[in-house]
Amino acid sequence: MLRTRSTLTAALLGVALAATAAPLKTDPAKSSVSAVFKQMNVPVESAFKKFSAAIDYDAAKPELAKASVEIDTASLDVGDADMNKEVAKKDWFNAAQFPKATFVSSSIKPAAAGKLNVSGKLTIKGKSTDVSFALTVKSEAGKQVFEGTLPIKRLTYNIGEGEWKDTSMVADDVLIKFRVTAG
Repeated sequence: MLRTRSTLTAALLGVALAATAAPLKTDPAKSSVSAVFKQMNVPVESAFKKFSAAIDYDAAKPELAKASVEIDTASLDVGDADMNKEVAKKDWFNAAQFPKATFVSSSIKPAAAGKLNVSGKLTIKGKSTDVSFALTVKSEAGKQVFEGTLPIKRLTYNIGEGEWKDTSMVADDVLIKFRVTAG
């Protein structure tokens, strides 16, 4: 009987905690994810057209927040249809084998006012690494806006294989910029 009662108590506590969670609904029209890189030393910003974000955030308890992002790697729009097809191929994102890049938070900690420090696992092209970055959060029109930049090295994830490993054409440093509006 005691075991059943403690199991029931644990189950009810789990349900209560889940009920107080605050998953936010992402507004895709007001959200964006892009990659900023240098091609022949000229900065280029290209948007990912398809992505989704799941954010569980309560401003009163930011340390309990959780976030995950899934990006359709074939949706990178570099501004030219032929180049868009090229970056989806094996040497770049290999979107046929690795259609999604993902980020899953492991820790979100409050920092200065309106700022959070986020850590988690970034997976691109089957390669996972631990990453950390700063994030700003603010309210706009009754919604939460999360903005940040995550610096990565593209070669860490085998983005640009073969002749494209040469960083004189496309730099190794890439900034993943994001703005997610949710409420």
